[in-house]
Amino acid sequence: MQRSIVEELGERLAAPEEFGEQALVVCDAVVRIFRSGGVEVQALQGLDLLVHAGEMVAVVGASGSGKSTLLRILSAADAPSAGRVRVGRWDLGALSARDRVAYRRTVVGTVRQQTARNLVPYLTARQNVALPLTLAGVPRRRRAGRVGELLDLVGLADAGGRRPGELSGGEQQRVAIAVALANGPRLLLADEPTGELDTATGQQVFDALRAAQRDAGTTVVVVTHDPTVSGQVERTVAIRDGRTSSEVLRRADAGGEGGVVAEEYAVMDRAGRVQVPREYREALDLTRRVRLALEADHVSVRPDGSGDAQAPRRRRHGAA
Repeated sequence: MQRSIVEELGERLAAPEEFGEQALVVCDAVVRIFRSGGVEVQALQGLDLLVHAGEMVAVVGASGSGKSTLLRILSAADAPSAGRVRVGRWDLGALSARDRVAYRRTVVGTVRQQTARNLVPYLTARQNVALPLTLAGVPRRRRAGRVGELLDLVGLADAGGRRPGELSGGEQQRVAIAVALANGPRLLLADEPTGELDTATGQQVFDALRAAQRDAGTTVVVVTHDPTVSGQVERTVAIRDGRTSSEVLRRADAGGEGGVVAEEYAVMDRAGRVQVPREYREALDLTRRVRLALEADHVSVRPDGSGDAQAPRRRRHGAA
């Protein structure tokens, strides 16, 4: 007997939604292990991250926290040791050599910190931007129009005839952004794009990234140590010890004064783990074991053996 539309719809609604089903970028319990001198180093230790189409996200963290490893995996320059990484329809842990080339040509664009690695030194800015289009087989007339659009997008419409050595560091990075956008990627990855630049020049590079997000509709993920960059995006994700530890969300001040309100949140992974900031742990002497209590509208965390008998509690859970 043929099922009715109502029955089919009911089954879909009852089916559990896959983690990150609506997101463009999905990192689900991602692990990356390197071997160095016979020693295993865990760069990523069960990282969870979702990035939705059209977002601009800054990723921050101390050296060695795993943020650059994350970008290498998202660019398909590396592969996860365990866990699931998806960008659009692409499962990055299961790419063939041919799929890897197709993904890097059509889905993702990359801007590196070192300006010398982004551009071919003996080609002009216009020729550098045209190169990915040439490799993709785009006809010459369409290439010329696309190159002009991209150089205009990054504010360098008049610099197309200059070679990288004739451009400042900030101009080179903006050309690199145009190169990364040439084939219309859905995802743009930028690894410390302002790291070698002064504040004013770095702002110009950030403005070009913002234009890529706003005008080209590209999803942008930026790894940065620059607070002037991370402070201007709506969402900043902090990575610590190979996991996402906290997020800062920014929104316009509802008070009407034109300011921005920033709120920091701890990130709970799918296993229920939360990284408590070091200053909190040290202030309350939180060590190996802590006591959790489920209150009316929050969960309290107390040191093991503290005088919490006087505190109200509704349901006691075991030590974490």
